[in-house]
Amino acid sequence: MTATELTEQFETISAKQPFAFACHPGISCFTECCRELDLALSPYDVLRLKSALAVTSGQFLERYVIIEQQQDQILPICYLTMIDDGRASCVFVNQQGCSVYPDRPGSCRAYPLGRGGACSDGGEVIESLVLLREPHCKGFTEPVAQTAQTYLQEQGLTLYNRFNDALLPLYQHQSIRNKTFHPTPQQLDQYILVLYDIDRFRQELVSGHIHLPSPLHTRQLRGVAGSDEDLLLLGIEWLVCEWFS
Repeated sequence: MTATELTEQFETISAKQPFAFACHPGISCFTECCRELDLALSPYDVLRLKSALAVTSGQFLERYVIIEQQQDQILPICYLTMIDDGRASCVFVNQQGCSVYPDRPGSCRAYPLGRGGACSDGGEVIESLVLLREPHCKGFTEPVAQTAQTYLQEQGLTLYNRFNDALLPLYQHQSIRNKTFHPTPQQLDQYILVLYDIDRFRQELVSGHIHLPSPLHTRQLRGVAGSDEDLLLLGIEWLVCEWFS
């Protein structure tokens, strides 16, 4: 597929713009979108999946994640491993569909929509949406219409978007946008530890190997005490402060 053909599959869409789409086991292409893909995982994706599978974050990373640091990227990307079955199928897909469906990654929930966020000068999140029309997908022939906004809400993206948007002060920091920030090996290790290996991050905090500015407020204390979601937010804040202050 050429770059032009790939670009033509993407259509900019507004939040209130309707589109027809539905996915269910009765569609001939069911689970085709779960194969031959590079599925990047957000920190919140990993948090949800490791909890659903009742494993530690370290065990999840070891079993299900490939960490890649490409030359043109400032920060590494965590990809979900695929099965070597000739079709590069998702490790969690089976004949019935997704075995971790209630806790599936955000990009799986959003499909066929893609969402991007950017921070305005006032600190507000500016959302951008695209609709991906892949030739194999028969979901667009289904007579089920909804707006992009209602579709994302129905797929449970509100909470995922909250945590993804919380990362914007890190990912879109001026030093990263200008490519003047060149993380050291230690900082790259910090990035994976704090955002993806959250159970070990908590251990490092409790043991005193990582120091936080004090006093901690209530949400931060909940994170150290056991709330993974609050600890993820604390970790994002700590990284921004540690790297750029």
